[in-house]
Amino acid sequence: MSVMELYANWCQLAVDDPDLQTELAAIAGQDAEIRERFYRDLEFGTGGLRGILGAGTNRMNIYTVRRATQGLANYVKKSFDAPSVAISFDSRNKSDVFAKAAAAVLAANGIKVHLYRELMPTPCLSWAVRCLKCSAGIMVTASHNPAKYNGYKAYGADGCQITLEVAEIVINEINSLDMFKDVRYTDFEEAVREGVISYIEQPVIEEYYQNVLAQGINTKLCADSGLKIVYTPLNGTGNKPVREILSRIGIRDVTVVAEQENPDGNFPTCPYPNPEIREALQLGLQYCDKVKPDLLLATDPDADRVGIAVPDGDDYALFSGNEVGALLTEYICSQRTKNGTMPENPIVVKTIVTTDLIAAIAKEYGLQMIEVLTGFKFIGEQIGLLEAKGEENRYVFGFEESYGYLAGTYVRDKDAVVASMLICEMAAYYRTQGISLLQARENLYKKYGLFRHSLQSFAFEGESGMKKMNTLMESLRTEQPKSIGGLDVISVSDYLRSETVNKQTGETTAITLPKSNVLVFDLAEGAKVVVRPSGTEPKIKCYYTSVGDSMDTALATEKKLQEDFDKIFQ
Repeated sequence: MSVMELYANWCQLAVDDPDLQTELAAIAGQDAEIRERFYRDLEFGTGGLRGILGAGTNRMNIYTVRRATQGLANYVKKSFDAPSVAISFDSRNKSDVFAKAAAAVLAANGIKVHLYRELMPTPCLSWAVRCLKCSAGIMVTASHNPAKYNGYKAYGADGCQITLEVAEIVINEINSLDMFKDVRYTDFEEAVREGVISYIEQPVIEEYYQNVLAQGINTKLCADSGLKIVYTPLNGTGNKPVREILSRIGIRDVTVVAEQENPDGNFPTCPYPNPEIREALQLGLQYCDKVKPDLLLATDPDADRVGIAVPDGDDYALFSGNEVGALLTEYICSQRTKNGTMPENPIVVKTIVTTDLIAAIAKEYGLQMIEVLTGFKFIGEQIGLLEAKGEENRYVFGFEESYGYLAGTYVRDKDAVVASMLICEMAAYYRTQGISLLQARENLYKKYGLFRHSLQSFAFEGESGMKKMNTLMESLRTEQPKSIGGLDVISVSDYLRSETVNKQTGETTAITLPKSNVLVFDLAEGAKVVVRPSGTEPKIKCYYTSVGDSMDTALATEKKLQEDFDKIFQ
């Protein structure tokens, strides 16, 4: 069916959401606008949907959500007896609508649905799947993307985002479906009355809280620490659970950023609600100027990521995900070693784009370090592999540079609730030692070396952008640079070809991780560049590592690396 035929079809059939009909009418006669919405199907990807809200096959709407859910339902019915699915949603526009649309499709397919009554964080979805022994889970969220986006993440029975193998099965199921003819759905309220859809009640949430609290090490210090916090949930799901947990460990001096306290999918004071960027924390930093806290906490809309800022003279320093993750790893390992709770053969897990500083910390405390592909589901997968052997207690900590952390094995996704608790506990502990978090970071670098990390994203919007992304990655793969930023390329790891080539000796080593469109350039002087297309956004991401005897030296190297990739991806 041509783009214009699809458009005409939607004008006639897409009548369940008046907003879509208004949009379709508004773009009549605008060929470019119609094409952007219909030139392709919104890709399910390796774990779900993410796209701009609106009408069309290439947009997030009730029809793309229903179709994806029918594909997931087909998989679940074939794979499980008496299947059930848990659903949660965040504060984004239409999230509650999409959650109910997915529930109605599952109910029509005879699948039991467990739905949270109100918006809840991503880790609470992972917990519900595990606690209620569901066959799968759905989280309606676009994480930290701008307000025009929404998304949908699919989870397996283990509470982890679905594996690559399951994703392929679900994708094939989805691709076989006509969006209007092949999708079954029923009336949501009727399904609730019939008991096919039921709400997740407070005992499940309370058990989640207890599991979070169980990850504490020195939480008894918090109540008397005098720790003062400014917190912003960035108009998302973290408001209730983060504040509840902080209250339970005795941290009561918490000032919440009022303008960002309540759910609001338009994110009016924070156009890009990503705690990785300073703009998202700007309002919180203004509160810090008045409140003078020890710590600013910011969780993203689905509360699976957390960013922090700490006092630095008259200003506040934002810590990167790598820095917070390394600090937490050092803190957890040192304290568990000190109090005798470190398990035998302990394990820490990180992604391939996460700081190599973790290798030094792991060596210091006798941990095995496991590296996985980018995406927290691969960290969750490692916990599952340990669980299958009855060894899940070996897992000590896992994190990725993009502000996602997890202690404990009760969920299988990053959890900003437990991370917020541990960050506050860590700050309280160091405070009792007369050490600020800024000093703790300096001590870390003195102990293990100064690692500088940064991320640069190159955006490629629309159909032409996707083609350019693919062309640039292929060109970089086939015409590999001999030097980057003036530093010789020592080796190149191509995760799509599953090989590492030593550029000095020509020796080739196999990569055992799943195939992925990732290139890693190991450079002289300990520097590194990792290049990969985003799995959720039309971007190529470059992760730079520079190592130096001073921050100025590391920054100078980083600048040279960035300048070369500016030329490559211009």
